[in-house]
Amino acid sequence: MTVTGVRATARIVAREDGRGGTALPVLDGEGPLAPRRTRASGAEARVVLVGAMSGPLGGDRFDVTAEVGQGARLHVGSAAATIALPGQRKGESRYDVRLVVAEGGELHWLPEQLICARGSDLYVSTRVDLAAGARLVLREEQVLGRTGEEPGRLTSRLTVRIAGRTVLDQELACGPGAPGGWDGPAVLAGHRAVGQLVVARPEFEREPVAPRMLGEGAAVAPLAGPAVLVTAVAADALRLRRVLDEALAQLA
Repeated sequence: MTVTGVRATARIVAREDGRGGTALPVLDGEGPLAPRRTRASGAEARVVLVGAMSGPLGGDRFDVTAEVGQGARLHVGSAAATIALPGQRKGESRYDVRLVVAEGGELHWLPEQLICARGSDLYVSTRVDLAAGARLVLREEQVLGRTGEEPGRLTSRLTVRIAGRTVLDQELACGPGAPGGWDGPAVLAGHRAVGQLVVARPEFEREPVAPRMLGEGAAVAPLAGPAVLVTAVAADALRLRRVLDEALAQLA
């Protein structure tokens, strides 16, 4: 018997509603991807991604798309951490995220942690396309292994384009089978939690953010556009979140 992986998609579209708020004309999901509308905050629409099933498992493929129109504001989170697990089907699982924000739109993409359990093999791709004048707060947090276990394999790629220009394109591979040195002093240095925070605001054109260190395990780096990248490593998910939250508060 051939065991096939699960294929699932979710799509969120946010549009200005003409009354000072944000409407969600499209809010669709299938299988383990269930986007749910929550209470709005002022002009901002809020959505939570609920994991209706375990996964992704080996061979699964999840695709999530969010589109924010001109003048709309959208906040997307998740109900719980996502745990990549080994499955009956051998091979890599994929989690692809595509985010598009129009001029004058604003997106806060703040999911919970992604945990790669022992024996898992996950490729995560996040692509962001921002128009000139769009705003973004994006947080990614990845944890290698659950408490007391060896990590799974994780490959993560993050690409950000502003007004058609690529300002960030980076890939990180960790865990068994990854290129040598991933756990060494030049990459994770023995830490098991790694995160990125991308903040894009038109104001950064007039008031650039200076590069700096944030303690021992985090750094702020301006990108080639009105955006800033914060990268951080930590011993666990709780400490990583604290570092990224502090960085976001400083940038605000």
